[in-house]
Amino acid sequence: MALRIAIGGFGAIGKVVAAALDDGIEGLSLAAISARDTERAEAAMAEFVTPVPVVPLDRLWQEADIVVECAPAKHLRDIAEPALANGRTLVTLSCGALLDNFDLIELARRHAGRIMVPTGALIGLDAVQAAALGGGIRSVRMITRKPPNGLDGAPYLVEHGIDVTGLNTAKKVFTGNAGEAARGFPANVNVAAALALAGIGPEWTTIEIWADPAVTRNTHRIEVEADSARFSMQIENVPSLENPRTGRLTPLSVIALLRKLSSPLAIGT
Repeated sequence: MALRIAIGGFGAIGKVVAAALDDGIEGLSLAAISARDTERAEAAMAEFVTPVPVVPLDRLWQEADIVVECAPAKHLRDIAEPALANGRTLVTLSCGALLDNFDLIELARRHAGRIMVPTGALIGLDAVQAAALGGGIRSVRMITRKPPNGLDGAPYLVEHGIDVTGLNTAKKVFTGNAGEAARGFPANVNVAAALALAGIGPEWTTIEIWADPAVTRNTHRIEVEADSARFSMQIENVPSLENPRTGRLTPLSVIALLRKLSSPLAIGT
């Protein structure tokens, strides 16, 4: 029997994931979506091969075995609490918000739920997790470079009066730990939270963020020093046309994770 998938959020990520499920993925079926603009979402559903209902965020769990959260971070609990309290699996993109809502992990434990965080716009989280098992990671550092328009309006920039419009050269706008980065740039660096959760935690994971007019892609470089290995990785993500804060790879990462859940062959840890 196919696993039923409900999607909370029908923007740059949710639309791509929903369309892939509608096209057909063995062992999976799209069961429901939730969207801020219900009428627009219902119109989009009419174009699907198998239209599904548009339901409120807190009812997604009723329609599905797996709930995919790809809504603004402020809606994480609206989606997560009822899903986890009823033993569902939650696939969340708002892992930055998860850092401030760790009680959801205990909620999942009590009710046989599960929280899964896709790799998203990063690479190498398998290697970071493996290196962390022996407790031998000494440092994890990530340097993020984004086109200025992809950072404009971030809470940290607003709070500190940092203007990134009209830049001619790269400007470092943040240095701190992953927890601070996730709170200050909630729409931009969920990747920082994912890296921290995979490795040595948010307090000890160092993040730099640059607004760089010379780049056209969201770029993340990771440098890890551990007893088992020293490694560095860099990825340059093409921004989504619909939302420059989101890379095109992010919804594809969600689809890959969902495929893995139903596939007879799974690659990677």
